[in-house]
Amino acid sequence: MSLFGYDQGVFSGVVITQDYLDVHDLNGPEKTNVLSIITSIYTIGCFLGALLAFSIGEKLGRRKTIVIGTVIIAIGAILQTSSFSVPHMLVARIVTGVGNGINTATAPVWQTETSKLHNRGKLVLVELGMNIFGFMLSNWVNGLSYVGGPLGWRLPLAIQLVFCAGLFGTVPWLPESPRWLLAHGREDEAVLILADLEDKSVDDPVVVAERHAIVFSIEHERKHAIRWRDLLRGRASAGTNTVRRLLLGAGTQAFQQLGGINVLSYYLPTLLIKSVHLPEKMARLISALASVSYFFASSIAALTVEKFGRRTMMLISTLIQLVCFILVTVLFYLTEKPGYPFQTEVAKASVVWFFIYYIGFGLGMLGIPWLYPTEINSLPMRTKGAAAATMTNWLTNFLVVEITPIGIQNLGWRFYVIWAVFNFAMLPIIWAFFPETANRSLEDLDAYYRENPPLLVIKDKDATSVSRPQRFATAHSRDIEEAKATGLNKRSVQEDPSKILSSGEQEK
Repeated sequence: MSLFGYDQGVFSGVVITQDYLDVHDLNGPEKTNVLSIITSIYTIGCFLGALLAFSIGEKLGRRKTIVIGTVIIAIGAILQTSSFSVPHMLVARIVTGVGNGINTATAPVWQTETSKLHNRGKLVLVELGMNIFGFMLSNWVNGLSYVGGPLGWRLPLAIQLVFCAGLFGTVPWLPESPRWLLAHGREDEAVLILADLEDKSVDDPVVVAERHAIVFSIEHERKHAIRWRDLLRGRASAGTNTVRRLLLGAGTQAFQQLGGINVLSYYLPTLLIKSVHLPEKMARLISALASVSYFFASSIAALTVEKFGRRTMMLISTLIQLVCFILVTVLFYLTEKPGYPFQTEVAKASVVWFFIYYIGFGLGMLGIPWLYPTEINSLPMRTKGAAAATMTNWLTNFLVVEITPIGIQNLGWRFYVIWAVFNFAMLPIIWAFFPETANRSLEDLDAYYRENPPLLVIKDKDATSVSRPQRFATAHSRDIEEAKATGLNKRSVQEDPSKILSSGEQEK
């Protein structure tokens, strides 16, 4: 994920480096459209990579898929570093994007499937924190432009290969997802990994119960599986709520991009130069400092995501983003108002709200949209669901990255109204429709959707509570007790959590 963050941030410095503009003949406002296309075409490659991920990811497994994605990124990095023309750079950006799309669709799924329920969110957000570490590093590396010449942009692009080398040296030795192994009939390997993850023996009741819960979820989903052609035609059988879960996961990724993050991630130096009227060196320095606050906010999110839950952190994050864009809009309006005596001062005052925006985004909407699709989708749909969510991310990302330079140039302060409106609209949707996934096992969520819950979640305490619903905790404990007493793999009570209530009523 550090490589992903580095890739996102490094081009913000490249596009304002004079030698890069000279070599590729991109000087002047009439070349703004071409600059936008070169920057945004990377996200089209990421979309294609995510599309490829769900066709190969379920066949090859999480580990091999990451290795393939990294090979493609390395090829793209070499092509970018050696670029001498616009067509050359366009091809290089697409290739790099394909590799990154594969990895970003796969890594969160792999992390989720090898994590315990009490720290799953924390670990995925630590992963996204490393994304921002890479982004922060790229912003400081972009300071190499001070030396001038080709070194100022070719070396930052070449540093991508250092991250690739790190992945090649570690990924092949990491454990495969036990859930993927069980889904593909490799039970012995899966049980060994489950035992290692729990630090218990393979015949421990906890391991036995977990294996059986995963197997039951796999079998249930396969019986109610929906083909992609049926999904696209709107044909869905009852029983698993596949389409609803798919839309919830993809929705978080769309909201992440429509919240306006990549107005800043890709173009903050450009924005500071054109809207705040800062010199290039100061714009680069402020961008680098803002990325540090971004990194610290993402670190705080990793420590709080299990305590406050996904819903609350998404709502808080979106509210902060809304306030920031409202204030930035007002300040830029005053900056552009003819005759206003404090234009320079209010333009500079906007800078603090970019810092606060990064902090707000880092607290919630940075990591949760990558975590949520891997939790909300069922096991057989998890790779496809995460890939669909990632494709949604990259399509909306392309929209944002493509229109931003043109919007800044042609709309001025009105451009920022768009992002305030999006954030305002997102708040009630998150509150009303998105169930909590914190402190629940992946099998708990499968059991929840087998009950066909209502679309609106705000009246369902089990859907909005941060703590694990008691019926799921009871079902899990019963599975362990049964495995302990019999030593056999009996079917989990999670098949129908309502039986817990029924048995309690019978006792009365």
